[in-house]
Amino acid sequence: MRFNRPHRPFRRKPTTTGQHRRRSQPHEEQPSAGPFTSNRRRLLITSAAIVSAVLVGVLALRNASGPEPGAAGSKADCRPTAILEPPCGAWFGAFVPHERDDLPEKVRDYEKRVGRELDIVYTYHDMSLPEGTRREGQLLTPEERRVGEDHLLLLSWESKWWGGTKKQQPTWKQIASGELDETVIDVQAKRVKDYGKKVFLSFDLEMDTRTPDNGTPAEYVKAYRHIHDRFRELGVDNVVWTWITTGYLDHADEMKAMYPGDEYVDWIGYNQYNYYRCHKTGWLTFAQTQHAAHEWIRENISDDKPLMLSEFGTAADSARPQRQAEWYAQVPGVLKGLEGVKAALQWNYRDPGPHCNLALANDAAWDSLREAVADPYFNQPLR
Repeated sequence: MRFNRPHRPFRRKPTTTGQHRRRSQPHEEQPSAGPFTSNRRRLLITSAAIVSAVLVGVLALRNASGPEPGAAGSKADCRPTAILEPPCGAWFGAFVPHERDDLPEKVRDYEKRVGRELDIVYTYHDMSLPEGTRREGQLLTPEERRVGEDHLLLLSWESKWWGGTKKQQPTWKQIASGELDETVIDVQAKRVKDYGKKVFLSFDLEMDTRTPDNGTPAEYVKAYRHIHDRFRELGVDNVVWTWITTGYLDHADEMKAMYPGDEYVDWIGYNQYNYYRCHKTGWLTFAQTQHAAHEWIRENISDDKPLMLSEFGTAADSARPQRQAEWYAQVPGVLKGLEGVKAALQWNYRDPGPHCNLALANDAAWDSLREAVADPYFNQPLR
């Protein structure tokens, strides 16, 4: 499907990862000796019985309160919540480059390379009107519906008319006023409703890069809320509202001003990369790309909404062919320490510009990602 992406800015002063938590060492029991060995053995047996009883009580209390993060096994209720949040781990998804008609085939090809099915498939749409065979503005194409039979869908809906004239480009002010309700908003709302299954829906991802061309931060908030409220008025109750920003702290003021409010947002996403030579930065580890944005969002936007790494990835290093593989190997360990991150979507494509190919570059990178996303934390039940 053809789509345009806004230019990605980059954080010029990345923060480094925090300290790792030291793992405690197991206690080593010393052998007993001397004339009182049998008494000590009886004491140890009695103590063990008491400890066992205490552990049984603790486990009973824990089970009564539900699964812990990262829980696995048939006894843990790890089914997704009403807003598609996996309580025992995180979803794994991807943007897979595709044309209009070959999305199912491209998804299968990606899954074959990565050794597992995706949980979330990420696609993009504009707000154009149907013209001939044009379907860029059509949410939930037949191909998406096929993929959605056994995957979750994240639909990124942009206030653009790709390839259209300047006059055809929608503005936030127009959307907020209801000017596009009859021709665009209502039409797509009904399509989503007819689909029936829940979908993640994002409106103007990376909105902090779209001012002033699309309008002001206040106009964005009004447009987002209008779409949300219009869907509700039309009885569309199968949307999980997903607000996706860049997460670049140079845009902190814009991001705060453009948050629609907790009552309008189910998930918060942010897009952080190791661009390296693409934006002439130093090499950043996966942890270095994530921690600062994560902490800022928790402190300034929401401390309890589920978070999504809606796009993550790294450029390759031609001087060190294994470096991309090493980067992806860090993902599971780091992500488990990012409180509230419940989905991670790999960006397997390029950005405009030299050295900006963010796709997996070689077999070593594919093998590394395959091993990373085989982690049980990324394997949660869809139903």
